[in-house]
Amino acid sequence: MRRLFLLAAAAAMTAGCSPSTPAETAPATSSSPAPPASAAPEIPPEPKPSADGPCPFLEKSFVAQANGQQVSKIRVSADKPYPTCFFYALSGKLQLTVRVYTGDTAVARALVDQAAPVATSNPASEPAGWNGGYLSTDSGAVYAVWKQGSAIVVTTNQKQSVKARTVAVQAIGSLKL
Repeated sequence: MRRLFLLAAAAAMTAGCSPSTPAETAPATSSSPAPPASAAPEIPPEPKPSADGPCPFLEKSFVAQANGQQVSKIRVSADKPYPTCFFYALSGKLQLTVRVYTGDTAVARALVDQAAPVATSNPASEPAGWNGGYLSTDSGAVYAVWKQGSAIVVTTNQKQSVKARTVAVQAIGSLKL
C-alpha cells in the first residue's frame, strides 16, 4: 500500500511540473470578449474615381513616359490625405492606378499583401527600406510596397512590372514618405 501511495504522489508531483498543465493554459476570464490574436486588420474598400484630376503627386507626362502610353485623362478618388490616381489611355481604358495609404502599419502591410501576396509574388524592396511584392497578372502587372504605416500599390496594364515600380518609386519620392 505504501508503494502505491508513493507512486501516486510521485506521479502527481511530476504532472505538476509539466510545462503545459490545464491550469496554466486556461485563459483568464474577462467581462468582455477579447479579439482573436490573429484578427486580420480591416482593409479600406477599393478606391473609386470620383473627380477629374490632376494627380497631386505624379505628373501626367511622367506617367506617360514611365508606362509607355499617352495619358488621355486623369481621375482621382476622394480618399484623404492622398487620393488614388487613375490614369487612362487614349482608348479610354484604365492604364495605370496609384493607390496611397497612410495610417496603421498592419493595414499598410495587409493592403500590400492583398495586391501582391507574399506567398505568390516576387519580393520587392525599392526604394530602400520599403518591402512588398510584384507580379504579372492577366491584365498587366502590380508593384506594391509598404514602410511603417504607409503603402503604395501601383497597377498597370503593361506586363512589365518595372513600369509599375518606376511609378511607385517616383510617387514615394514626391510624397516624401
